[in-house]
Amino acid sequence: MLNNSPFVRKPASVQMVMLKVLAALLPGIAVYVWVFGIAVLVQIAIASITALVAEATMLSIRKKPLRMFLFDGSALVTAWLIALTLPSIAPWWLTVLGVLIAIVIAKHLYGGLGQNPFNPAMVAFCALIVAYPQLMSQWPAAGFTDAAAELQAIFGARHLDAVVMATPLDALRTALHTPEAHATVSGVFGSNAAFGNIGGKGWEWIALGYLIGGLWLVQQRVVTWHVPAAFLGTLGLAALLANLVSPDHYAGPLFHLLTGGAMLGAFFIATDPVSGSTTARGKLIFAAGLAFLTWIIRVFGAYPDGIAFATLLMNICVPLIDMYTQPPVFGYKGRDAGGRP
Repeated sequence: MLNNSPFVRKPASVQMVMLKVLAALLPGIAVYVWVFGIAVLVQIAIASITALVAEATMLSIRKKPLRMFLFDGSALVTAWLIALTLPSIAPWWLTVLGVLIAIVIAKHLYGGLGQNPFNPAMVAFCALIVAYPQLMSQWPAAGFTDAAAELQAIFGARHLDAVVMATPLDALRTALHTPEAHATVSGVFGSNAAFGNIGGKGWEWIALGYLIGGLWLVQQRVVTWHVPAAFLGTLGLAALLANLVSPDHYAGPLFHLLTGGAMLGAFFIATDPVSGSTTARGKLIFAAGLAFLTWIIRVFGAYPDGIAFATLLMNICVPLIDMYTQPPVFGYKGRDAGGRP
């Protein structure tokens, strides 16, 4: 019989897991290119090359085997996430700097793969948005796919007044936080070209691309359902309750779920097995806290999308979350053989 025991699953290698994560990002990237042009592919190429060079350099300095670690795919996953969270028309050196911060500082200075307490891609994003807020807010308008202009923005002089548009989250936050404007959510949606039918114009479809890839990761058992479900459920619930209380001042759940980095964060950032919680209950708590902090920063904070800052804040809480959510050891009433809770 084909289903005879023993039922033992072969453990997946780091390389296989990372390759599946990269493959799962492809639907979202394909839609990204369709909406915003080839600039994102250029950014991915820049980030990938920088990550491999930085990884090889640090491995050599630390006297680690190059072949074993350089080709495990972890550096490329970090590079792709950075490229997808930065503006697609960001100058090339900004992408290079972000990748170097992630690989050299957030990863290798903590001991390399499996030792970093913080998500490297989110460390890089937070560092860049604090240091270069203007460059990090220059996103192309949806539908702008002029390859020559995009390459000029990345590698040459930046004359972007005609092609740059605020992100939907930034546009909504700015309009609602301007006292003399007396703006409402529905009024902003109807008067700003950054918004589509549900969320940000074009970003709705990119989010669905990430959702498709993320669900495939769950089906492949690369990630469990706990983090995506808790993250999306909490973010949607927070947005729904606020919208019911004051629909003029708070956007609804669909907007928050299909705009910005919600889907990317739910399936590809919050699910990081190294910097995230490892227990089943811990994953639920970690993701729920991350989602609530994201909503708080989006609505009341100074930054349009709070996923990166929320991730780092929850990374700090992971040791405590894991300590108090360990399942009981078999054969003992307590959580471990020593009776400790």
